[in-house]
Amino acid sequence: MKNHLLKIQFKRLFDTTRLPIKGSSHAACYDAYANSITFEKNNTVVIGLGFATAIPVGYKGVIVPRSGFTKTQWVMNNNVGVVDSDYRGEWMLKIKPLNGTLEENPLPFAIGDRCCQIYFEKVLDVEFEEVNVLDETVRCEGGFGSTGKL
Repeated sequence: MKNHLLKIQFKRLFDTTRLPIKGSSHAACYDAYANSITFEKNNTVVIGLGFATAIPVGYKGVIVPRSGFTKTQWVMNNNVGVVDSDYRGEWMLKIKPLNGTLEENPLPFAIGDRCCQIYFEKVLDVEFEEVNVLDETVRCEGGFGSTGKL
């Protein structure tokens, strides 16, 4: 089976920028490195990755936390970052402590450390069809946590 290689144009914005790398040959994502750290209001920290990309039309970039991030008391503000194919600015993520202030929660990484993972996905075009009635299912309108109770 022949693998399709997706080519992403990658632009270093600083001399210190590191190219994202796979942690192992079978890793699903590429580890990205913190290139800058900016402290904002409301206990928010912006991590600049130091690069910009040109993603082919029909694809998107995705920023997610590394698994080791779960050992910290920090979270990504929006849990997942989406980078559209027409965005040409620096890739960044915002993090904040779960509880307390920045003074009470030391940053989980420093400049030069692996801080997140990135990957790319195909974007499907959809057409919304407005209807008055949807077909019935066993779950119907069961919401959060309802699938284990059927």
